[in-house]
Amino acid sequence: MARCLIVDDSSVIRKVAKRILTSAEMMVTEAANGQEALDLSAHDMADIIIVDSSLPDMDSSDLVRGLMALPAEFKPHVLLCLAELDLGAIMRAKRAGAQGYMLKPFTRAQLLEQFREFQTAA
Repeated sequence: MARCLIVDDSSVIRKVAKRILTSAEMMVTEAANGQEALDLSAHDMADIIIVDSSLPDMDSSDLVRGLMALPAEFKPHVLLCLAELDLGAIMRAKRAGAQGYMLKPFTRAQLLEQFREFQTAA
């Protein structure tokens, strides 16, 4: 079973993404901030992590860098989620280890397509 972690300070975004992604093949967990995401990931690294670009407690690229630095059997696929296109934030996140990005609000089809692309690349 694949595991996904959604990191966003908006409970609505977390709830929508979780509802879209949860299935027999995908277990979804949530974190409201970067530190909570690091704590969860230190114990159980998700396969795919969706990171909001504007977290309340840390810069998203710092979170991605922290996730990549955790000792784990594998490195997660990280997807940066932005409210508006910000090339600087995208490049910082990619340099830190993120593999892609998407804009929100997202549709069910857009989110599922991102996950298909990650699963094909894995």
